[in-house]
Amino acid sequence: MRESSLARFFLVAYVLLVVYASLYPLAGWRDPAGSAFAFLAAPWPRYVTAFDLGANFFGYLPYGLLCVLALRPRQAPVAAVVLAVISAAALSLALEAVQSFLPARIASNVDVIANVAGAACGGLAGAWLAPGLLGGGPLQRLRAEALASGTAADLGLTLLGLWLFAQLNPATLLFGTGDLRDLVSGAVGERHAAEVFVSIEAATTAANLAAVALLASAGVREGAPVRRLVAALIAVALAVKTLAFAILMRAENVFAWLTPGALLGLAAGAVVAFAAMRLPRTARLALAAALLMAATVLVNLSPPNPYFAATLKVWEQGHFLNFNGLTRLVSAIWPFAALVYLVYLASARLREPVR
Repeated sequence: MRESSLARFFLVAYVLLVVYASLYPLAGWRDPAGSAFAFLAAPWPRYVTAFDLGANFFGYLPYGLLCVLALRPRQAPVAAVVLAVISAAALSLALEAVQSFLPARIASNVDVIANVAGAACGGLAGAWLAPGLLGGGPLQRLRAEALASGTAADLGLTLLGLWLFAQLNPATLLFGTGDLRDLVSGAVGERHAAEVFVSIEAATTAANLAAVALLASAGVREGAPVRRLVAALIAVALAVKTLAFAILMRAENVFAWLTPGALLGLAAGAVVAFAAMRLPRTARLALAAALLMAATVLVNLSPPNPYFAATLKVWEQGHFLNFNGLTRLVSAIWPFAALVYLVYLASARLREPVR
């Protein structure tokens, strides 16, 4: 069994996501007028909802699983599970204490219990799954046969996982990451005719699809079915987008993301992506970076879409407010992280000795 840098990358990314989601919206800091850990001795909350318990439990379940996978095989299964539970308890206690300084959050001992329980179950699942994931199981063999080895490829897979996570936000254009307007000023452009928005949406979708496809192709092992793997990635992204609308919106709006602009963008992006995969690796990296930058500019300059705004009126964030803030943040910063990764791949390629 070999240790997995991929599990460590996913664990670091997931911890950062948990921290942001636990402290969102990060505004209105105040003095708690007492110990930040007073919640530990507080009476049992009068109102405990199943949603809150489930959100805390399932929010920490992946943490426990990833922690055990990251610790194996250096640590024995029992030791890995124990370390996962202890670290989850420390993380949860720290975040609940920090929540005492935020008026929009309520520190709770019940949340800590649910978090630790989720991490424990995730850790047990990780110990059970570790031999199949890290010890030559089907997923490990698929990764070895289809994807390049090394830390760079694992980092690319982590970025692609975050890109899929960003698709869970229904307020963005299809594949339209990098929108900084809500984070900076909340400004939007002036209104234009529907045809203008369709063109911008199509260009944004096409450029992002092609860029992600080329980024993914850079991590595929030579001789592997790169087009089928990229097509599967895009299919999963569309399924995630549909799932987001199914959970967060009304049933009649499940395919509200499938607009004329999105359809044109999907078709054009697929043509560009599959044609560009014939290019040398360095040229693919450069083209992916250029497409990401162009798409990010388009997203931030796109005018408001009255139809899409009307659809989002039925979006009642409610319990999903923190989750949606998290997906918005990941969506906003993802293309910039991807650009850094593409530059790293290109520079590493240039440093390789000529044979």
